[in-house]
Amino acid sequence: MSEAVRRVQTDSPWDETIGSARAVAAGDRVLVAGTMPFTGRVLQGEGDPYEQALAAFGGALEALKEFGLGAESVIRTRMYLTHLRDVDAVGRAHRELFGAVRPAATMVVVSRFVDSRVLVEVEVEAFRGADTS
Repeated sequence: MSEAVRRVQTDSPWDETIGSARAVAAGDRVLVAGTMPFTGRVLQGEGDPYEQALAAFGGALEALKEFGLGAESVIRTRMYLTHLRDVDAVGRAHRELFGAVRPAATMVVVSRFVDSRVLVEVEVEAFRGADTS
């Protein structure tokens, strides 16, 4: 017996181009794909890793709302940065959003993103307990 899987799409050009979903719920988990700091097609916080982290996490948390979840349900975060110098700024944004929740967190420095203006991309995973609607 398999559980239903629910997928949420957005207007991101990547959803269609690479054939992905913004978020996928399966069982008691909701996985949010890599989220960059865009609102629609407009980059938020250009040049500012703190603002970009807040915007990227904001987009990821918005995807969780489709499942009735918020920051309190987040159990894992992943933060990808293009510069080691941005660790403190991105960490500060993470702490502001998830300090009370304390998810398992990973921060990795990567060489670049598909848009050279992006400094931060994030992923989140949430737990929805017994609620599998």
